[in-house]
Amino acid sequence: MKKETFGTFLAIVTALFSGLAIPMNKIFVVDLDPTVFTAIRGLIIGIIFYIIFLFEGKSVSKKSKIHWKYLLYIAIIGGSFAFLLFFTGLKLTTAGRGAFLHKTLPLYVTILAFIFLREKINKKQILALFFMLLGAIFIYFNQIEPAEFWLNPSLGDLLIIGATILWAIESVIAKKAMINGDSNYIVSFARMFIGAIILFAIIILQDKMNILFSLTLQQVINIAVSTAILFGYVFCWYYSIKMINVSKASTLLLLTPIISLILGILIFNEPTPVLQLLGSALILIGAYIVVKIRSEFTTGI
Repeated sequence: MKKETFGTFLAIVTALFSGLAIPMNKIFVVDLDPTVFTAIRGLIIGIIFYIIFLFEGKSVSKKSKIHWKYLLYIAIIGGSFAFLLFFTGLKLTTAGRGAFLHKTLPLYVTILAFIFLREKINKKQILALFFMLLGAIFIYFNQIEPAEFWLNPSLGDLLIIGATILWAIESVIAKKAMINGDSNYIVSFARMFIGAIILFAIIILQDKMNILFSLTLQQVINIAVSTAILFGYVFCWYYSIKMINVSKASTLLLLTPIISLILGILIFNEPTPVLQLLGSALILIGAYIVVKIRSEFTTGI
């Protein structure tokens, strides 16, 4: 399979994992502290990626090939604070809204990648991005009243937007790190493991260790399921942006809200106005266009 085709395929698989993750995590995080939930998942997945990195045959002692400055930025921005903002916001808004707001990611990534990575953005990609973002706007246009599973949608939406901007910054830094020779596995390790260490420090500072040691069996199972889904997402995402433009890969992630919207309707009986259906159709059109675009690198990859 060609590099471009395989990278595009991985980006689509990432969207599938993400579409499943948001409504599932909405269920899991309702009765669990977001910081504890995120820290445990990150620690487990970070260890898994470190093991994969070792089996890849690279020596961790060769620090000259590991750009720790970039990895630390990735961990702080994307592996800790972005997750914290997102899951706090997800407790307050609906799964469908959270999914679509998160998928404004390509807008920020495309601008940052153009400025800092010199990625070429062609007219077809701009058109695809326009369709997808227009679809997301249509869905967001309908305001909803607070309910049992979405107590403060406005605040939740704002927190998710903040998390999305942080993830866009992190994605561009991650691409830069891989351009400079860092393995996608070590980047994934840094994002999850070091990010988890930061979150555990926050847990200690907030005196929440009692929550960590009082988890029920059901909560442990929920964390395990969420961790498995997140591992699939992170593995496919970083492998994808290693092979194709990060702006293209992030645009394909706009498939995610379609899945989350359907599951949100089935699980939480979330509202389904006509504009949401129209927005979903526009996103599918945009995704089809972007799949046909070939990445053009000016960074030597």
